Amino acid sequence: MDLSFSSFWNQMLDNPLLMLAVILTLGVILVNGWTDAPNAIATCVVTRCMSARAAIWMAAVFNFLGVFIMSMLNATVAETITKMVDFGTNSHEAIVALSAALFAIVVWATLAWLFGIPTSESHALIAGLTGSAISLHGSLAGVNGSEWVKVIYGMVISVFLGFGLGWLVCKLVVLLFRSVNRKYTETFFRYAQIVGAACMSFMHGAQDGQKFMGVILLCVLMINGLSTDVSVQMPVWLMMLCSVVMGLGTSVGGKKIIKSVGMDMVKLEKYQGFSADIAASISLLISSVFGIPVSTTHAKTTAIMGVGAVRRISAINFSVVKEMATAWILTFPGCGLIGFIMTKIFMAIFL
Repeated sequence: MDLSFSSFWNQMLDNPLLMLAVILTLGVILVNGWTDAPNAIATCVVTRCMSARAAIWMAAVFNFLGVFIMSMLNATVAETITKMVDFGTNSHEAIVALSAALFAIVVWATLAWLFGIPTSESHALIAGLTGSAISLHGSLAGVNGSEWVKVIYGMVISVFLGFGLGWLVCKLVVLLFRSVNRKYTETFFRYAQIVGAACMSFMHGAQDGQKFMGVILLCVLMINGLSTDVSVQMPVWLMMLCSVVMGLGTSVGGKKIIKSVGMDMVKLEKYQGFSADIAASISLLISSVFGIPVSTTHAKTTAIMGVGAVRRISAINFSVVKEMATAWILTFPGCGLIGFIMTKIFMAIFL
């Protein structure tokens, strides 16, 4: 199959539905850039290591690098998303259903952003695609259970690994620097946290960028009537496209999310912010290597909770944690239901 940009562009011009699906996918990537990406830099901003504007631009650059470099090395997360659902062999119906799923994801993500809730775009993507596939088939026949179960693994891993690594890294930092003059540690961790935020931004791009590349690849496979089980080499132009759009979305900003994650949940010092960033980055790296799609929001917020628990459990603002947990729990049925309904509507309009 020809995956060159010229071939892809010609197919979009010949098929308006494919163009609609791609535009909606890029819209989801853009929204992800300003809703999920701020999680990566929240701690860096609230501990005053960087200004919000400088941190947002840094995140945009490292999101770009994360998508591009990790996709060159290991694209298994993108492959998992591509194989998670089956929209059937009718390319016209498949593109309509996929467009409906993407529209549902944009609606859900935008509502979450308006309310300043750091909901997971990863879970919204998975829920929207699944709800749409169920609507199209009228059953669970379009859901690939062996791939979908990786989502469950990811949810468990991101929570326990994030919290555990957050606690462990912070505990190690405290032990290593307990005899160092506080004046010197403040200076050290001011710069170390910038490095940590850059690592977190890189891994956010590596995880979430691959997920959305998988969706665009899914569009191409469906329009050519090919099975999602086919193995293909991820084209460089697709990596570049997703990288640029995600970076642009990050540059739009996300101060509401920064406030929710970095200020309301746990009051952080610089060494704690550094510990949370490193812990979350390690959690995302491990998941990416094994091709498990996880939520960067889960990884970061649970790492912050683990860091807060080093001092005392009461340091965590559990009312904010409860609000976030509620949003995460509602994402699957909520976005899935929107995807299901929008697929019925899109089918009635375009078929």
